[in-house]
Amino acid sequence: MTQLLFGLDTFGGITQSKDGNLSTAAQVIRDVVAEAVLADELGIDAFNIGEHHREDFAVSAPDSILAGIATVTERIRLGSGVTVLSSDDPVRVYQRFATIQALSNGRAEITAGRGSFIESFPLFGYQLADYAQLFEEKLELLVKLLREQPVTWSGSMRSSLTDQHVYPKTETPIGLRVGVGGSPESVIRAARLNIPLALAIIGGDPARFAAFSKLYRDSLAKLGQPELPISIHSPGFITDTDEEAIELGWPAYRESFGKIGRERGWGETSIDHFVQEVRYGSMYFGSPETVAGKIIHALSSVGASRFDLKYDNGPQPHARHLKTIELYATEVIPRVRKALD
Repeated sequence: MTQLLFGLDTFGGITQSKDGNLSTAAQVIRDVVAEAVLADELGIDAFNIGEHHREDFAVSAPDSILAGIATVTERIRLGSGVTVLSSDDPVRVYQRFATIQALSNGRAEITAGRGSFIESFPLFGYQLADYAQLFEEKLELLVKLLREQPVTWSGSMRSSLTDQHVYPKTETPIGLRVGVGGSPESVIRAARLNIPLALAIIGGDPARFAAFSKLYRDSLAKLGQPELPISIHSPGFITDTDEEAIELGWPAYRESFGKIGRERGWGETSIDHFVQEVRYGSMYFGSPETVAGKIIHALSSVGASRFDLKYDNGPQPHARHLKTIELYATEVIPRVRKALD
């Protein structure tokens, strides 16, 4: 059986400080490092940091924070969640993660994705009309770069490379996953490029994504490639009781996701929708027993072997993040392992 792995994801969302105001971005970044240190001490398998370029998230350069975390942790995998590859340069992505690989003694992992926010495109001078082609070409180049052989590549989105060495070389290969939010084309691309699949499931019954994992495995088989691991990314908040998780989680969720919804023209988020997702969907808010049961259902129904819990969901205090991490490591993960191993 494929080894079960459990990770944590954070986007470095701006938190609530002890005085009830919003924390500074600098403080949030320092807190993220502390959260990673705790996760490492508690034996969690992976810690992933996302990339955003807007005022409600502190992290625009996750690889810089990962490099810092690498020097104060010992065993935990350190990854992006995700690297917005469409608006980045694959050569620089490789070089930055090769540096993290050295600092961490081989614990670096890239999760490449197109991203669900678009702020990075105008910021770095890219056209949204090229959204799909940028990712397609840059992912293919990154795959070649990670082989650490001389690269010959050409495309329409960046300059060509001919028999090009890229430095520094690593002692062990850098891990790579591709983040997918629900596009069959993206699933097939991951299979074609022989990259492990990371499914972002942020709403509805996770079982509905079983079709994507089947498509992925069928595509690998048709290409004559071995089976690769599938992981799930979903939001969560763990407290002592289900009632407390809803009571404390809803205001922060309403503020964060309500703002995003207004920006995108969605309807106003409601408490009824939130509770429905918590009870039956892909919001892992609740007691350790409840969250463990939902993770067991998700992994089993999708056929995944890794679960990454996105533990920051709106402006909650840093202390609540620490408690979620502690309960995830000491109570949730052991329950899931016992049930599935």
